[in-house]
Amino acid sequence: MIDNTKAKKAFKEYVKNYDIENPKIKLKIAHIERTSEVARKMAESLELQKEDIELAELIGLLHDIGRFEQVRKYNTFVDHLSENHAKIGVDILFKDGLIRRFIEDDKYDKIIELAIINHNKDKNMLPTNLSPKEELHVKLIRDSDKVDIIYILTFDDQKTLWDSDDLNKETFSDDIYNEFIKDHNIIYKNRKTNADKLICHFAFAFDFNFDYGLKYIDENKYYDKLYNRFNFEDEKTRKRFEEIYNLTEKYIKERLRAK
Repeated sequence: MIDNTKAKKAFKEYVKNYDIENPKIKLKIAHIERTSEVARKMAESLELQKEDIELAELIGLLHDIGRFEQVRKYNTFVDHLSENHAKIGVDILFKDGLIRRFIEDDKYDKIIELAIINHNKDKNMLPTNLSPKEELHVKLIRDSDKVDIIYILTFDDQKTLWDSDDLNKETFSDDIYNEFIKDHNIIYKNRKTNADKLICHFAFAFDFNFDYGLKYIDENKYYDKLYNRFNFEDEKTRKRFEEIYNLTEKYIKERLRAK
């Protein structure tokens, strides 16, 4: 049985092990709680069974649990400069046995593990041998995570988000810009500048499995707000950013209009 009231209490107890005044820790706690709620609402919108709705909510609560150790050890959210936070989370939950604090029944362990380990992978690296239920929950957490990440980007501190005191002074690397223009699929290890991370966040729009997330982002004008946060000093970067924004908005409008 899934008891998310108990799981949320266990989560609050777990994060007491970390410095909750650290902006990165504070950001991640709020992100996890909102992502869990988004996952529940997304599952409800798909009219899934109660079990899958509750499981989606639980996976949302657990998907980024590795972030706390990542910040404690490395003080960064950048996986290639530290460790894969999804792998850290899976190890904590299933090797160290923390999962039983959140759910007593082990019948969902494989689905939870697969959802977490795949939530941050490049879409071309996702496994192809998942069962329908496993694939469903991988897709749900990937979408839910992106919805809240894009929301956070519209208002939170630049240093916390992009490791930059002023992103307006940064530029886009040619490689990352060209990857976006070519097929909107960014290879994270190719990023060279802090501003390259921003392109990755616009590429998120092209990797939603369900319309719920894109509709939510569109209705709340998250990409509008994100675009309007910046006025790049470099003219080439400013023009590229406008192109990236326009292509993203065009895709979202056309996809939602087609439904």
